Amino acid sequence: MQTFVRRLLDQFAVDRRVLALAFARMADGIGNSFLIIVIPLYVASGTVGGRTFGLEESMLIGIILSLFGFLNSSFQPATGRLSDRFGRRKPFILIGLAGLAVTNVAYVFAETYLSLVVIRGLQGVSVAFIIPASIALVNELATTQDRGGNMGVYNTFRLVGFGAGPIVAGAVVNLGPYALPVGPTIGGFDAAFAIAAITAVTSYLLVTVLITDPEATRANAGADLSIPIRDRSGSNLLDPIFTLGVASLFMATAIALFATIQPQVNARLEQGSTWFGLQFAAFILAQIILQTPIGRACDRYGRRPFILGGMLLLAPATLVQGFITTSELMFVARLLQGVAGAMVFAPSLALAGDLAGEGESGSKLSVLTMAFGFGIAIGPLSSGALIGYGFAAPFVFGSTLAVLGAALVSTQVEETLETTRPIPVVGDD
Repeated sequence: MQTFVRRLLDQFAVDRRVLALAFARMADGIGNSFLIIVIPLYVASGTVGGRTFGLEESMLIGIILSLFGFLNSSFQPATGRLSDRFGRRKPFILIGLAGLAVTNVAYVFAETYLSLVVIRGLQGVSVAFIIPASIALVNELATTQDRGGNMGVYNTFRLVGFGAGPIVAGAVVNLGPYALPVGPTIGGFDAAFAIAAITAVTSYLLVTVLITDPEATRANAGADLSIPIRDRSGSNLLDPIFTLGVASLFMATAIALFATIQPQVNARLEQGSTWFGLQFAAFILAQIILQTPIGRACDRYGRRPFILGGMLLLAPATLVQGFITTSELMFVARLLQGVAGAMVFAPSLALAGDLAGEGESGSKLSVLTMAFGFGIAIGPLSSGALIGYGFAAPFVFGSTLAVLGAALVSTQVEETLETTRPIPVVGDD
């Protein structure tokens, strides 16, 4: 086991605690993304009932799923600031993982729509404890020279977990019930909720055993935790971290437009759900492949060129989706969106981490994670509202946001690495 861990550390060139945290987030990511598939099936199965408050079943499902994102994003600045105030990251991560484990088990006993809403809402608050503290811990375990690579490795494993969950979730439900060697037979839904709980417990154990808070975090607790909008240095109009948060919001909104218009996409491209699933997964695939190498590259060549290039690539990659007429081209467009997202996300976190002072990582980096979460929630709502104006309308909206984000980065964000190498051009010696 020690040899395996040593090889992984050599391969990814990160602190042991960063790799352990990445594995922990991969495990809880599997369980959390499980529920994106399982909850709609659970509601549609007729297992739950009770008052619907005049809402259609599809709207209830949308509320249950979106509530997680809105509460998660809303609470992140508060939990990030608290972790800075106390100078501790690990307890906040453990509180969130414990909340996930308990609420995953609670689904088994849910019998009404309202109980599902409450449980999913509590899960959103639980994850709000995990994300800012985790990102802050990665930031504090890294240095300016390797911060991008550390962020890339962390995000890679997290996305592996998030992408793997939906692939097997439906199969777990459909193959039930399961006869255990000892005890009662377990239904497909109970098995799915049990797996989600087990992944949260696994993450909890990994963090408990392998993660420790850096001493510098405790020593610098209670620093200036304000989140300015205006640039205090006076060189630009907007604060660079706030600007990166706005750009992250625009990026996330653009990439999430695709999620809720499956019927319209399938009808336009004359394709089935399999093709849509591949197109949806293309974004995540590109992220998994590119997060680590791009993170390392931004440690050598600078953060800003990758962020700006990613936002510029995002604009056409989003726009063309409104005019594509074949499934293959839509897959390529989604893949390019993934490339753009990878160019923006890890370098943005690294640049914000460079700017965050000692003991401020939770507060400062939560601006980006909160903005990304809101974008993921706003994107589907935007496409649902705009699709009535024509198939291209949501994608024109998303590409416009990407252009605005690129303009903000270009004018309001400066490079943080003191020495950078020029990005090599293909064909150069």
